[in-house]
This record gives sequence, C-alpha cells and structure tokens, in this order.
Amino acid sequence: MATIEISTIEPLTHLEAMRLQADELALTLALLRSLDDAEWSTATDCPAWDVQAMYQHVLGACESGASMRENIHQLRRARAYRKQEGGPLEAALSAVQVRERMDLSPVLIVERLAAIAPKTVRGRNRTPALVRNHAKLAVDGPVYEKWKFGYLIDTIYLRDLWMHRVDLSQALSRPLVLNADHDGRIVADVVAEWGRRHAKRFVLELTGPAGGTYAHEPELPGTEHISIDAVEFCRTLAGRAPATGLLTTVVPF
Repeated sequence: MATIEISTIEPLTHLEAMRLQADELALTLALLRSLDDAEWSTATDCPAWDVQAMYQHVLGACESGASMRENIHQLRRARAYRKQEGGPLEAALSAVQVRERMDLSPVLIVERLAAIAPKTVRGRNRTPALVRNHAKLAVDGPVYEKWKFGYLIDTIYLRDLWMHRVDLSQALSRPLVLNADHDGRIVADVVAEWGRRHAKRFVLELTGPAGGTYAHEPELPGTEHISIDAVEFCRTLAGRAPATGLLTTVVPF
C-alpha cells in the first residue's frame, strides 16, 4: 500500500461528514440491537459509565443535534452543572445528558435513538454555512482552544459516536465491524489532524481494515517511525490507552 503524505488528505466536507454520521448511527444501532440485558451493565473505558450510561449520553447528544430547543436546554443545564461541580463544559454536558435519561431502559434507548437518528443528521445538515464557518465555541477539555462550529458539528460529533462504538466493542470483547471507506476515512482524518497538531516528521503504519501508511517529510533526519493498529492509535490519542512519543499528542474525540 502506498504511503500517504498527510498534507494530501482532504478535510471532511460538510456533506461527507453528514453521510458518515448517518452510516455510523446505523452501525451503532445494529450493534446495540444485538446486546442482551446483562451486556448493558458492562463497564466501559469511559469513567463511571457502563454501556447503558454511555448510550444515554449518545442519545442526549443526538437529541440535541435534532432540536435547537433541546440544544439550548442542555447547554443551560450544563453551564449550571459546571458552576456547581466544576470541570470542563464537555464533561458537564455529558453528565446532564446521562442524568436526564437515567430512567430509560435499554429498549427505550434503542427506540429513541432509532427514531431521532435521521432527525439528528438533518438538523446538523441544516446548520447554515455562515454559522459553521464563522461562529466559534471555547472548549476547556481535553484541549483548550476555540473551535469553529463546523468542526464540532462535522468532526467531533462523528468521532464521538465512532469512538463510543469502539468503546462498546472493547467493553464486550466483540469484533469491531470496520471497512476502509467508512472507518478508514474517519481514521485518516484523525491522522491528518494529529500530524498538524504536533508538526513533526513521522512515518505511521496503521494496521487493520481501517489502516494505511501515512507520513510527513519521512526522508528527513529525525523521523519517528510508529506501527500500531488503527483503532488502537485512535484510542491512544483519545486517552484510552497509554501513550509515548508523538502518540501523547491529544486529538479531540
């Protein structure tokens, strides 16, 4: 397989991101529908969340994406929660999403997620280009910076949904359904951002169905060579596995 220079990786377009989110929601629902009752209480890599709580969060995020009223409601509650409990806004928002859905059974979680999924994609898809490209949001974890709304809507929501499917497969020791067109595209976008964030020379060999070989100025001295499974690479950047060297560079999910 040819080595891909990261500067040639095109950013996700809005339409592409919406298609990937729709496909990821379908994959998530297929996996959730296969769970038995006991599996919903399995601990995950997300602190204090079992599978049920993790998908209460996912459902909350999707319901927020489908409704501006729900989005504003969650942000208000999250800011109040953070004022009382401290911590990053993202963690407060997740806590609110889980708390407000904690009485939902697994059956209801799946039913509501299936019903809201197409509305979530339509809602995010309708976000005006002016808002996506110019409005900004200050974030305070896991990185401290300002994001364009388009980055949040197109990239972060997709990565969050995808990583939680990874979390679910890890928790249940189930094989993860992967393919190059879907998962490989998500991973490639992560690689490109990772390379931009650390701006060092590297050769990165990612194994598995979502993998590939990526590089930045590999012919120059001081190039770091890394070989790792593609999913494990993303788990490492997301703080779910120990990191060394360039893999300590945080990429938001």
